[in-house]
Amino acid sequence: MSASRPVVVHPGEATAGPTTPGMEIRHYTDADDRWSGWSGWIRNEARDVSGWHHHAANETFVYVIRGSITVEFGSGGVESIEAHAGDFFHVPAATIHRETTGQDADLEAFVLRIGREPEYVDVDGPDGPGQQHRMSGTS
Repeated sequence: MSASRPVVVHPGEATAGPTTPGMEIRHYTDADDRWSGWSGWIRNEARDVSGWHHHAANETFVYVIRGSITVEFGSGGVESIEAHAGDFFHVPAATIHRETTGQDADLEAFVLRIGREPEYVDVDGPDGPGQQHRMSGTS
């Protein structure tokens, strides 16, 4: 049996390795040292917009702590969900989407991503090529 033990990750806690600005990430590996996902806090300013992307074979689960976020997806990007503080949402693997932080408040959320690398893939959205990734932390 392995010597694994529960771990507490506190907001603001330093993490090892490179991270995306606006994110505090804790990476996890399985017993064979293969990447299996990560968890972390994301913080974005009001009105931040990500580029269109997907998370390959990764399932993404998000709990919104403060603020709100709109996730656009679907054919032509015309479908969307909106989550507010206290809401939980799931972005299924390979779902092309982008996020927009609410207009009135910064966003703080906890993210759990389960899967394997690559975990983030930029793609052209319904508006065509050349869209830039502008959000400091993404889900």
